[in-house]
Amino acid sequence: MVAVIATTLVQATFAQEHNGHDANTSVLASYYSLKNALVAGDATLASAKSLELVKSIESTDNKIIGDKDKAELLKHSTMVSKTTDIKAQREDFAPLSTAMITLAKSGKLSADPIYVQYCPMKKSSWLSSEKPVKNPYYGSAMLTCGKISETIN
Repeated sequence: MVAVIATTLVQATFAQEHNGHDANTSVLASYYSLKNALVAGDATLASAKSLELVKSIESTDNKIIGDKDKAELLKHSTMVSKTTDIKAQREDFAPLSTAMITLAKSGKLSADPIYVQYCPMKKSSWLSSEKPVKNPYYGSAMLTCGKISETIN
């Protein structure tokens, strides 16, 4: 009987941790997809990827992303999703990235390193899964403008 109870508790705990990690990974993966659409200069794709990010954030438990952080992320990702003006999307991406950076620093979003990259022209940062800089604020006009300012492990 004790073994059955212990097994059930361990499985439930593992499921909660696993689901939390999946939710975090989903939010980060959706953010990366949005960033890549902005790098490519594809406003229609950026709008669609931002909507995916909104859904990922909304489906994440409030224990994983707190109410305040969730509200901030939803505010900016929704703004990106509501327009197909690439300049406006890139403007809204800056505060979204600031909120994502805060979230990445406060919790484990990925088993892989997360690179905080900085654009001195825009004076804004973003997250990347790769070391090579691909600037979402200027796309092909200044694709490699920026540097890694921090690595989150």
